[in-house]
Amino acid sequence: MSLKLGKKFNRCYSIRLPFLDGYYNIDIFFDKRSTFVLFGIDREFDEGIETVTSKVSMFKNLESSKFCETFIKLHNFRKNTLDIANQFSGIKPEYTNDIVYIFNETLTLSKVNIENRDLFDELTIYGLTMNVNFNDFIFLIAERQNINQKLRKKFVRTTGLQIATAASIKSLDEYYIENQTSGKAGTEKRFVAKDAVIKLED
Repeated sequence: MSLKLGKKFNRCYSIRLPFLDGYYNIDIFFDKRSTFVLFGIDREFDEGIETVTSKVSMFKNLESSKFCETFIKLHNFRKNTLDIANQFSGIKPEYTNDIVYIFNETLTLSKVNIENRDLFDELTIYGLTMNVNFNDFIFLIAERQNINQKLRKKFVRTTGLQIATAASIKSLDEYYIENQTSGKAGTEKRFVAKDAVIKLED
């Protein structure tokens, strides 16, 4: 069944990513005049090979993703010429050994000068995975930076795509729970009586 996009999408960027014993072919549809982004996904596995079932989820709001809430720093900012919502700002420092980049690609569509500043209309795609599930977890972030010349304003919006097996979702849930409870449960300050403290110099 073909995907009907209508008039809102007039550009496409395609990537092919290994997953378990096959590949995912991912199309990123977008519009040259807006921040709309849509994913098209097609699995490619050899015939006769049994594969582990995977689940695909799309996030229009990255804050609703357990992966982003746990591992990713998001940037929000607004002023007269700029409107940024949930822009990818990097991996949280405490998880730099747990999360790795699969790729990071930017497609520049045009350059616009606003108030003597050069602004770029771009599509940037970040591919990330968890070290413990390197071959069976993918999280893509598609960041659309669009210049509205009538408003003389740059808009930045992001969309996420997660491809995961049951095992990698379990790993993600464990990280998420650990992240939610660290610094809260089980870490209360305990006051110790002075005579219970052993000093090294004694």
